[in-house]
Amino acid sequence: MRALVYHGPGHISWDTVPEPAMEEETDAIVRVDATTVCGTDLHILRGDLPEVKPGTVLGHEAVGEVVEVGRDVHGLRPGHEVIVSSVSACGRCQACRDTMRGQCHGGGGWILGNQIHGTQAELVRVPFADHSTHRRPPAVPLDDALLLAEVLPTAYEVGVRNGHVGPGDTVVVVGAGPVGLATVAVARLYSPRRIIVVDLSDARLEAAARAGADAAEVPGKMIAELSEGPGADVAIEASGEPDGFVLCTRAVRAGGHISNIGTHGRPVTLHLESLWRKNVTISTGQVDTSSTPWLLELLRFGRLPVSQLITHSFGLDRMEHAYEVFSQGPTTGALKVALHRE
Repeated sequence: MRALVYHGPGHISWDTVPEPAMEEETDAIVRVDATTVCGTDLHILRGDLPEVKPGTVLGHEAVGEVVEVGRDVHGLRPGHEVIVSSVSACGRCQACRDTMRGQCHGGGGWILGNQIHGTQAELVRVPFADHSTHRRPPAVPLDDALLLAEVLPTAYEVGVRNGHVGPGDTVVVVGAGPVGLATVAVARLYSPRRIIVVDLSDARLEAAARAGADAAEVPGKMIAELSEGPGADVAIEASGEPDGFVLCTRAVRAGGHISNIGTHGRPVTLHLESLWRKNVTISTGQVDTSSTPWLLELLRFGRLPVSQLITHSFGLDRMEHAYEVFSQGPTTGALKVALHRE
């Protein structure tokens, strides 16, 4: 089969590799109908995650059809259409029982495209298939379902839920990439007073306005007004950039909450000299995808208008080009790219 293989920092290629084989009776083999490129994949390519070994097939988000299941898989059978979660869950360890599947101690967590071969391929082996996949209803389009593999659960669990967004809140989202825009869509369900999005790209600010932001601007006057005035109840860092986190510390009010979604590949300065007296809560987190069934129902009934997040589509064999387009999102206009089996 063909797959996108990581060969070390700065080097990937669309190669012929062996098809995945069943390794455990809790595994499933899924034919990939759609996959995508994540900001974390770009961090791997830049060498920010040295634990990812050369030779690894990248990718951790997919939608596809089950082609084989192990004897201990009880909820799936060949032919089922499934969403493959970015996080694999053994379902038995204490972390999984506490719905912290991203911290799974039983061999799961974020392993696809990290510790084992991932989803940017024609076929993928999915460990703990009963707990790591979700059936896709026919009414949910393929590309919308793809957003449930990681983007929407991350926006909700790590951004909105961890940040305790509530009715009447002022919410600042720093970074208008796909996760930042998904955060806007999910936060709107909680009736905040206003949502302000900050980004350096005019194209992404326009996308934020279309996604439902009440204001969208480059860092400047509005952040200055928030830092001098009452401030934001919740500041959500979705850029993965050190300056983005600093902006959140400036925008948040005393007693407010900073919720970090962005994947940071470089050190970030924590200005405790200005924060120590503000009673600010800072939360971080690894998505656990426990919210996927709830989000899936919202999508099914049209409560999450997120189709616009996927801006570019390619065939699987154009994976390297998709990386190029996605990595230059602020200039290409790419938010989320989808790659489809042809």
